[in-house]
Amino acid sequence: MTHIIDTHCHIGSLDMIPPSFVEGIVENIALALTARGVRSKRSAVEDLVLARFNDPMCDELVAEMDDAGIDRAVLLAADFTYALKDCRLGIAEILEHHRLVKERHPGRFHVFAGVDPRWGKDGIDLFERSIRDWGFEGLKVYPPCGFSGSDPRLFPYYEICSRWRIPVLVHIGGTCPELAFDVASPVLLDEAARTFPGVNFILAHGSVSYVEECAMMAGFRPNVYLDVSGFQTADLSMLEQLFRRGFRHKVLFGTDWPLFRLQGRQSECLAKLNAEGGPIDALLDHERRAFFGGTVARLLSLRSAPAGDAQKGTIP
Repeated sequence: MTHIIDTHCHIGSLDMIPPSFVEGIVENIALALTARGVRSKRSAVEDLVLARFNDPMCDELVAEMDDAGIDRAVLLAADFTYALKDCRLGIAEILEHHRLVKERHPGRFHVFAGVDPRWGKDGIDLFERSIRDWGFEGLKVYPPCGFSGSDPRLFPYYEICSRWRIPVLVHIGGTCPELAFDVASPVLLDEAARTFPGVNFILAHGSVSYVEECAMMAGFRPNVYLDVSGFQTADLSMLEQLFRRGFRHKVLFGTDWPLFRLQGRQSECLAKLNAEGGPIDALLDHERRAFFGGTVARLLSLRSAPAGDAQKGTIP
């Protein structure tokens, strides 16, 4: 039996994902519809999108996971609070909310905490507290907010990840129009991957954005993996080509829920991948198990408390 883990999900709430981020999505959808000759009011598009961001406690997500046979998911708490000024909550409040969601749905979520490195020591302390005291299991890095994946200000975070043996998931490629794309290339993570060989890095959207560069990084850096989130609107032949390379064991299933809910429920996402003649049709059984959860489960299982950590105090 294959135990499925969705490596890339978010809480569907405008408290976690700022309104300006979602507005950028709405604008791009409206422009795409107009280009196709589809007549639709922008307000109707906005209502349709916003309805998908009304699940603050992940009850709808868990229901979709149950329907699709997805056992667990990684919740990624990206920190937009430094770059986008319309965030409703601060990053400490956002991480606290993720803790509550994790407690509400025992055994269903692994949380990766994101903290903008420009918050300085306060951010570093907050991140370590989320790992040590709340049981979070990874770091979420979002370069389009204004820094590369190898920004030296991230190195204290990577050192924490190295000590706790937890993975880092890094956004790759485009995002909302408010943010920067020039820092979102996978090659910009190379210095960090070389400097921290004991940290496992996951390139998000690796079958959609900078596919050749992602393939190079995963193929030649032992500690670099990629997830396929965003495949729902991409050319699936790119994903099929990835599986023809020599690193099938480093490609991870992910959906980027709720950002692609307009393309269907979780069960429909899985059906698209599992279709006869589809992008994973040629995978052997053990390769399929690795893709759908085995590999990320192994990366998560490496987590261990640093020696002497039990004696540390709690950050107020």
